[in-house]
Amino acid sequence: MTNGRLPVVLPIQKSCSDPAIAKMKPRIGVLTSGGDCPGLNAVLRGVVLAAEKLGWEVIGFRDGFEGLLPPGDHVVLDRKSIDGIMALGGTIIGTTNRGHFVAKTGAGDRTVVPAQVIADARKILGELQVKALIIVGGDGSMVTAQQLQEAGINCIGVPKTIDNDLEATAATFGFDSAVDVVVDGLDRLHTTATSHRRVMVVEVMGRHAGWIALHGGIAGGADIILIPEIPFDYDRIAGVIKARETAGCLGTVVVVSEGARPKHGEQVKRDVEAGEFRLGGIGEIVAREIAKRTSKETRCCVLGHLQRGGAPTTLDRILATRFGVKAVQLANEGHFGSMVSYQNYQVRHVPIAEAVNRLKLVPPNGELVQTARDVDISFGD
Repeated sequence: MTNGRLPVVLPIQKSCSDPAIAKMKPRIGVLTSGGDCPGLNAVLRGVVLAAEKLGWEVIGFRDGFEGLLPPGDHVVLDRKSIDGIMALGGTIIGTTNRGHFVAKTGAGDRTVVPAQVIADARKILGELQVKALIIVGGDGSMVTAQQLQEAGINCIGVPKTIDNDLEATAATFGFDSAVDVVVDGLDRLHTTATSHRRVMVVEVMGRHAGWIALHGGIAGGADIILIPEIPFDYDRIAGVIKARETAGCLGTVVVVSEGARPKHGEQVKRDVEAGEFRLGGIGEIVAREIAKRTSKETRCCVLGHLQRGGAPTTLDRILATRFGVKAVQLANEGHFGSMVSYQNYQVRHVPIAEAVNRLKLVPPNGELVQTARDVDISFGD
């Protein structure tokens, strides 16, 4: 390997003594891994159409990395199979965040994918004559991609996370769509909060970073936003709600990231059989503590996987398409071991090894938090 990538020159060349295989088009593979989000199908569409321009064939592996295991669960992706999928949520080839390839169990925690599992994947890729593998996933998937690259499998990473928490890229597709769901929910909950003089607590996704809560809360007119980066105090929250009531505000809307925690407290975790722990339940706890301290009727609404489903926004469709096309370009140029990255309004690339385990968190004293404070949004601190 040289400079983190294999010394392979593309365009991919056909070289096989078997006449049947020699007639095959050059092949690349693609898979979607981890949690689903709007825009995955737009990436697949971009990959297939860009590859077709080069005369390549695209093999889609079903259910993430698991599709790489014998006997190899795959499908040929062509112009017909990706027709009309741009507006669809989810992924037409399936995904999973469990299984034999799980290489991450938490923030900064890395496990090693067994050598035999990687060997089995390499065997399937060899049998299918797949010369490069495009991996669409989040930080955990990129950790796995790096291990496959180190094992000699040509990999290109495409970052995917609704949390928008990868430092190596300024934006990820799926984030804008998730925020749009939050804003729509807040627009609806403001009216019921005012009608009943209630406090409405809305729990949104965001394990380690509060970008969804922050963007959604600002755009949706939230009164209080609770994020992992700024530990909160229940008495402060109660004080804000009481002050609003004194000022004549009939309802209060609180947005809380699933990973938010009180000062001197911990994140609310749920049991999980394998992989990263699950978060959830902080919304109900916040609602209960607010009711106890203010005597106001308080309700909790958990948006959960609503944020992952549905059609992608215009922004996410465009960004995902650009990512898919760029991934094919990187394969054609031989930039293996690279991840697509969006920086300064341009789609570029960075080494996967430098991208993993570098989370982009909300700066507590940053401009966006200060903007929220200047429009009288409290962070409970």
